[in-house]
Amino acid sequence: MLGFGLGLRSQHYNDVLTGWPDVDWFELITENYLAPGGRPRAILRQVREHYPVVLHGLSFNIGTAEAPDFDYLKQLKALIKEVQPAWVSDHLCWTGLHGKTSHDLLPIAYNQETLDQVAGKVSQIQDYLGHHIVLENPSVYIQFRSASMSEAEFINTLVERTGCQILLDVNNLYVSCFNLGLDPYQSLQALRPDCVAQFHLAGHTHNSSHIIDTHDQAVSDPVWELYAAACKRFGATATLLERDDNIPPLQELIAELAQARAIQQQALDTQ
Repeated sequence: MLGFGLGLRSQHYNDVLTGWPDVDWFELITENYLAPGGRPRAILRQVREHYPVVLHGLSFNIGTAEAPDFDYLKQLKALIKEVQPAWVSDHLCWTGLHGKTSHDLLPIAYNQETLDQVAGKVSQIQDYLGHHIVLENPSVYIQFRSASMSEAEFINTLVERTGCQILLDVNNLYVSCFNLGLDPYQSLQALRPDCVAQFHLAGHTHNSSHIIDTHDQAVSDPVWELYAAACKRFGATATLLERDDNIPPLQELIAELAQARAIQQQALDTQ
């Protein structure tokens, strides 16, 4: 249980390196630090001297039938060896096809064929890296006619078959359930209690009929409430606050992170 961390963003490099803020750990977007030289890698080395880190990537492309990108995995394996992250995470989705990247997190159909395909690819990646990986539930906006199981059923079986764990993005769960007309609390309870390695918290844009996962706002009250329920369900769990746009000063994010710490502690105290 690493505690409570922030996503490291370039806007805050100077504040972090000069002030070493009261943050338990940092999560880094893997693709920004793969190059062995350059400023980002140098900053990562400095940050790693003071904090645990987690690598969070966008390139496993786990939802396609294509083989893993072993050139990417080779670079990732070298980065893992250098910085020794607490774990490596990515997304339960697909991001491209035939060498073309969509630059988006695209949904998968929750059915047996997709499950077999994803489980096989997860096993390939874990065997190559020599580590179990952690996969994040995406925000979704559509349902597939071919779906034959819920997201929770898909995740539970994937965890059982491969030994991977889940990065439960509480905001994504709320967004997906709102968009699909589902109960987020029922979806939360349907997940096996031992599957979650980490939480994500982030903001979204509510458009009345649908919600877009924008990561450009503070965490909303309904997501805080769902987070409290998640803490009761899964216990003390490392929590990461994300902000990818409209990024405020570092101290504002640290104050918001303190709210997460207080909510988790209260949830544990009332179990």
